[in-house]
Amino acid sequence: MSSFQNPLEGLDVYRALEEKLKKRGGPVLVTGLADAAKGQFAEAVLAAERPLKLYVTYDELRARELYEDLLSFGADAMFYPAKDLLFFAADVRSHELSAVRIDVRRRIAESGSGFVVTTIDALMDKLEAPERFLRRCLRIHASDRLDLSETAKQLAALGYERSAEVDGRGQFSVRGGILDVFPVTEEMPVRIELWDDEIDSMRRFDPESQRSTEGLERVHIYPAREELLGGSDSFLRYFSGDKSLLILDEPARLLERAREVEREYLASAEGRAEGEKTAEAIVTAALLWEDLQSSATLCLAGLDSRIPEFTIRAEFSIAAKAVASFPGNFELLIEDLRRYRRERWSVILMTPSRTRARRLAEAFQNYELSAFCPDETEEQLPVAEPGSIMLLSGKLHRGFEYPLIRFALLAESDLFGRRKEKKKRRKQSEQAGSHISALSELSVGDYVVHEENGLGIYRGVEKIETDGVARDYIKIEYKDGDNFYVPATRLDAIQKYASAEAAVPRLNRLGSPEWGKTKTRVKRAVREIAKELVTLYATRLKEKGHRYGPDTVWQTEFEELFPYAETGDQLQAIADVKADLEEGRIMDRLICGDVGYGKTEIALRAAFKVVQEGYQVIFLVPTTILAQQHYNNFSQRLKDFPLRIDLLCRFRSAAEQKKTLADFERGTVDILVGTHRVLSKDIKPHKLGLLIIDEEQRFGVAHKEKVKQLRKDVNVLTLTATPIPRTLHMSLAGIRELSVLSEPPRDRQPVQTYVMEHSDAIVREAVQRELNRGGQVYYVCNKISRLPEIAARLAAELPEAEVAYAHGKMQEKELERIMLDFMNGEIDVLVTTTIVETGLDIPNVNTIIIEQADHFGLSQLYQLRGRVGRSSRIGYAFLLYQRGRLLREEAEKRLRAIREFTELGSGIRIAMRDLEIRGAGNVLGAEQHGHMQAVGYDLYCKLLNQAVRRLTGREEEEEERVSASVEAEASAYIPDSYVKSEEQKLDLYQRIALIQTEEDEREMQDELIDRFGDMPIEVTNLLLIARIRASAERVRAAEVRIKRESTRVIMREDAVLDAEKLPALLSEYAGHLSVRPQRPVEFLLTKQGTGLAEDAMLRETLALFAHFEALLPEKGRLDIDKAGEPRYKSKE
Repeated sequence: MSSFQNPLEGLDVYRALEEKLKKRGGPVLVTGLADAAKGQFAEAVLAAERPLKLYVTYDELRARELYEDLLSFGADAMFYPAKDLLFFAADVRSHELSAVRIDVRRRIAESGSGFVVTTIDALMDKLEAPERFLRRCLRIHASDRLDLSETAKQLAALGYERSAEVDGRGQFSVRGGILDVFPVTEEMPVRIELWDDEIDSMRRFDPESQRSTEGLERVHIYPAREELLGGSDSFLRYFSGDKSLLILDEPARLLERAREVEREYLASAEGRAEGEKTAEAIVTAALLWEDLQSSATLCLAGLDSRIPEFTIRAEFSIAAKAVASFPGNFELLIEDLRRYRRERWSVILMTPSRTRARRLAEAFQNYELSAFCPDETEEQLPVAEPGSIMLLSGKLHRGFEYPLIRFALLAESDLFGRRKEKKKRRKQSEQAGSHISALSELSVGDYVVHEENGLGIYRGVEKIETDGVARDYIKIEYKDGDNFYVPATRLDAIQKYASAEAAVPRLNRLGSPEWGKTKTRVKRAVREIAKELVTLYATRLKEKGHRYGPDTVWQTEFEELFPYAETGDQLQAIADVKADLEEGRIMDRLICGDVGYGKTEIALRAAFKVVQEGYQVIFLVPTTILAQQHYNNFSQRLKDFPLRIDLLCRFRSAAEQKKTLADFERGTVDILVGTHRVLSKDIKPHKLGLLIIDEEQRFGVAHKEKVKQLRKDVNVLTLTATPIPRTLHMSLAGIRELSVLSEPPRDRQPVQTYVMEHSDAIVREAVQRELNRGGQVYYVCNKISRLPEIAARLAAELPEAEVAYAHGKMQEKELERIMLDFMNGEIDVLVTTTIVETGLDIPNVNTIIIEQADHFGLSQLYQLRGRVGRSSRIGYAFLLYQRGRLLREEAEKRLRAIREFTELGSGIRIAMRDLEIRGAGNVLGAEQHGHMQAVGYDLYCKLLNQAVRRLTGREEEEEERVSASVEAEASAYIPDSYVKSEEQKLDLYQRIALIQTEEDEREMQDELIDRFGDMPIEVTNLLLIARIRASAERVRAAEVRIKRESTRVIMREDAVLDAEKLPALLSEYAGHLSVRPQRPVEFLLTKQGTGLAEDAMLRETLALFAHFEALLPEKGRLDIDKAGEPRYKSKE
């Protein structure tokens, strides 16, 4: 259903056009339509008779606008992005785009309806025929029988990747009788559990927690990868039925674009090795043109532009013109609306939000205009009566009018300037930060730290059998080839130090005192750091900040003017920041989100809230250019409100800076944007309320110390895409609050990334292609001396392009001029150094070429790549390395990592990987770096976490954690037949080692059964032993030896049990429990039941410890026996 009635139905020429199309009378041309009207026209024409429509346009931006317009008309619209034909070989396959294309093909093949919008480029890619595509789909019903190994082969043939654990689209895993698969066309992965070859259950599960959610009756698994080349048909074949209609937007431009794509493709293929059968790899322009002239084709053109290659069977003219726009001039708008009323026009006005529609209706009524807001939940909307204005919610890019029928459709952008829709999207998965589990990423040969023995090499998991009892042990090799075997149940004592490829550290010798000394030294240092952090934190907690009031009307209005759709994560972060301010405590929050994920908007809203109550804001940025950009951005967003924003950076003259400083001190400047100049001593704010730090990773230690002094009583908001791991861990340790934005904004496309050898031909092609679509290019090279030479070479090869170069050592005015020209689109290609890395936001730059990418740090590459693809266009990043040069191992790993993390939202993971590649770098400042090298990053963080928790009172001060050794004559391990992957086993062992209570055990049990099927007895024993150990540590037992018929428990010297309750316990066990009161005290439990089950004695031991816990004295009144006598007195 269209969101309002089609206004053209009463028009004779329109009815004649529909009749002609129904008879399939060959290509029909409609002229006179303005671009703005084409979406509504295409949606309305033959809506019932032709449920499947394909709209082909000439450019991606135009296609996206149309797609968004169609959504606001209530169409079932789909956007089909074109495949990259030029660089497919080097493409770091961006699965998201493949998945989108496959999903569109699935929807139209299955339902036979929908409205697809695409570009002519997409029709030139050869695909498999629709029949073959549907045949390749794997359909599984809950009542089917399945052969697991056969199904696994089928999935691999469909392009699904086999992995130990399914956490992303296009993966599958097999564990025993369980198959997990994540179809590319589904939101959630599917778990199928088999009983022999019958399906026992089929359900969705959460990829984050790996736990099942809801049951399913059937699942359709479509291919996960597109066939690279060599298909047989164009995408057009999917629209060859009687119920479909092809709509061509400006045929003359389409033909020109098709020929250009073909020329580009063939020229690039000539210069490559795989240039043999290139012409057959795509649908040529001539062939495509023939196919487009079908009997059900409708051509839309603004002007009557005939093309000889296209035979038009009939032509109609329907006039639709764009409306005048009145950005911000309300009076002019009212005047126009009154003219519409006088001339009895029907007017519909579309605005993105319902509240805004109601507010505008009221405003118009005050001007005595007949305006109303209908209930949009009704099946059929009322007709817009002549002389009235109907307000609807919906996003439209531009308005238009049909003068013949006196109908006008206006968009809010015509009233208030261009805006984009706010469309709430479904939150993908609740992600509180990023789960960092170092052990699951352990590979044989990696360096590990054992808390008792120090640094060794991980040599894998070995099963060792003694006296018929089998267990898994982690083998660690120390200096001089000594081996140490850690029971897999004690994995909590091991941390990863670095991967095998990292710089070689010094191994410890088993049993030498050296490690103990190192650990004590680091603990001392960590305590100092923790004290410093916590003191700062405590000061902030004690000092009460200003309590900001709830949101005002202005705040709401300011937020409604945001031109994009907020993501779920963004809304959560905004709510958290506001809560911090309204509670009156001093805020210190880190917002960690990918480049272009809307961190600046969060800062803007916080700043606006603070300024309304008479406080000032400092926005600290790392570079001059970025300062200029944020200043422009803030000024633009706040122009409708009476605030003063000023800029302090090198671009301003000394006199201007002096005036700004004086005004800031007087309190007439509300928001000051600047580089580290704003940290100078001569800055004296009148009443500072908030400090915002952008791109935190770019500031040195000295700057941060200055900020720290400011911080004691000022709210601080830090924005970063790749957090320095120290701040990351501080946040995790609860010293700072952390908000993670991991959900990509609507319309953000992942950046297509290519890692390839440098070749001039590739550079030329990449630049040419971006210029052809009207975009701009960054060319990054970090050697200033080479910039002029590169710029000259590019200018010679591309005479029509405007090429310039810029770097940070230029004269300020010169640099400012070049950057501003580039921002304004007067320069096409900017050859530059990494000054573009920080936050320069130019939506029209969508290709970045990075020369000698192997010389850059990972987080730098990630930031640079984030400079493109910031609009709804797809961005391209070319990471080039020198021809024939052997890459350093570290550089190769970096380039590999950036290929792996091509999904949107991988900033945090990049930070973690970078840390490992650099061997921890100087993330903690020079002094702490040495300590961290000594014990490894993970153990360092663990110690820091403990120290902080103790100082903040969240953990009791304990000298050392009591550890109990549990030996049992029972096989306790995870068999290969149950969990194959060593990586998953390590992860499970690590988590089982953390089990403390019955609830933890049950939770673990549920998860194991859900993920891997029924537990074998060895795993049941493993969980029981973990519970026994936790309980033994609570009652301070030193050793527990469990045999088949008895258990011996040896207590520690400092154990305290209530001696008075002991006799009752002994009598309850009726001779099966005895105690030896000498030091150390021992208990002997003999088997009570006659059960033969392997876990019988384990369960009895666990029950005994439950009794022991009941004998523990209540906390706070520990009775320490001063005489040094035994604490257990049995009353004999």
